Amino acid sequence: MVCTASVTSRLLALFLAAGACFAQEWQFSGGVGYGWYHNGSVITTGGTAAAGIRNRFAVTGAVTQDLYEHFSGEIRYLYHDGDSFLESGAVKGTVQAQSHSFTYDALIHIKPRASRIRPFVAGGLGAKYYETTGPAPVPQPLPGISGIVGESQWKPLFDVGGGVILRVSGHVILRGVLRDYITTFPNRLFTPVANATTRGIFHQFTPMFSVGYTF
Repeated sequence: MVCTASVTSRLLALFLAAGACFAQEWQFSGGVGYGWYHNGSVITTGGTAAAGIRNRFAVTGAVTQDLYEHFSGEIRYLYHDGDSFLESGAVKGTVQAQSHSFTYDALIHIKPRASRIRPFVAGGLGAKYYETTGPAPVPQPLPGISGIVGESQWKPLFDVGGGVILRVSGHVILRGVLRDYITTFPNRLFTPVANATTRGIFHQFTPMFSVGYTF
């Protein structure tokens, strides 16, 4: 009987330890940031124009599943309030616009879940909707190079970045993040002239500060 009780106690201890190792923690967070763009260009024999998205504020929300000690999965939404533009020198044209980014990211944590400060790196895939809500300028600013129009477009999205999570209480966390949201040139927002070339990968570098709750 003593031997049986000892074996049972050991099995129970192993079960509880395994449960602790594989326990999952959920996080809900929301915050604000700012999006800086590396934009593209339209190139013709008659000249070159910068084409892209204006830098402006961003709002974000995320649901994170802390799966293992050093790995989490995260669904994130990011709103960026940036107008599309076309310019060459002092000549500029703008269309009121914004973007909506949806991503699923893998977070690799340097420190285990119980740590108060947890640096991490992240990367993932998703989609970005470049949405225009204003009319095209009349007259067009650079008709010899490209038009700028009131069209919208979905683009595949890749993002990379990193940050740090600070646990300020049992359930409240603060998070500082820097992400680069990357898409190819959103060509439907512009109408280049015949034989023009569009060039550039759009990078939206976005530092964000969030407050979250864990359970």
